[in-house]
Amino acid sequence: MPGKKRLAVWKLASCDGCQLSLLDLEDELLRIAGAFEIAYFVEASSATAEGPYDLSLVEGSIATAHQAARIREIRRESRLLVPIGACATAGGIQALRNFRDFGPFATAVYPRPEQLDALETSTPVAAHVPIDFELRGCPINKRQALEVLSALLAGRTPKGGSHSVCIECKLRGTVCVMVARQLPCMGPVTHAGCGALCPAYGRGCYGCYGPMETPNTGSWSGWWQQRGMDEPDLRDVFRTFNAWAEAFREESERHGS
Repeated sequence: MPGKKRLAVWKLASCDGCQLSLLDLEDELLRIAGAFEIAYFVEASSATAEGPYDLSLVEGSIATAHQAARIREIRRESRLLVPIGACATAGGIQALRNFRDFGPFATAVYPRPEQLDALETSTPVAAHVPIDFELRGCPINKRQALEVLSALLAGRTPKGGSHSVCIECKLRGTVCVMVARQLPCMGPVTHAGCGALCPAYGRGCYGCYGPMETPNTGSWSGWWQQRGMDEPDLRDVFRTFNAWAEAFREESERHGS
């Protein structure tokens, strides 16, 4: 289709949640379809076209040898490559296996583990190929995805802040659940993007968007140690959706293996 940017959306090791966030754009989908040639997006259509692509959005971590080879192919075929979601940007929940010997897990779960193609680790896209931008979250915020698509059409760099979830709480007038309710909340060390969804409902942030640009994880842990949180709990609070993100990984390892 002459004049249209070619868009591809790929799935690696993931749950499809970020792709569903794209489909959840609903009102904007028709305009997106009118502005782009959606060349590859099997979650939405069985029709596919070969590259090259102007923009590839990649959901999922690299967890198999096949995926490691596949992401290199995608990179070669894509002018811009943007990982989307915690799996693609930080290895995902499946990266919890990176902290242990993978062999016993495979033996316990599968009757013939020797047939597995799985790698010992689950790693983000950026550990394998250069990337151009990334969208955090588990899942991503669909409005941020729309910003990336709009930026490509306009020939500009996507807008993305570096502040924490705490700023989003302030912007929406949410009372701090750490101070007012003494609830563990990862907001001070977590990248903004969700609109402070959990604190708005009286729950602590779970860190779905991974570490902010300059997270003071040691101070956060110290604050909760003074209030009785033990070492295993401090370790585990950093080992969720973004456990393999560097800042969260290093802080979790300070509190145990």
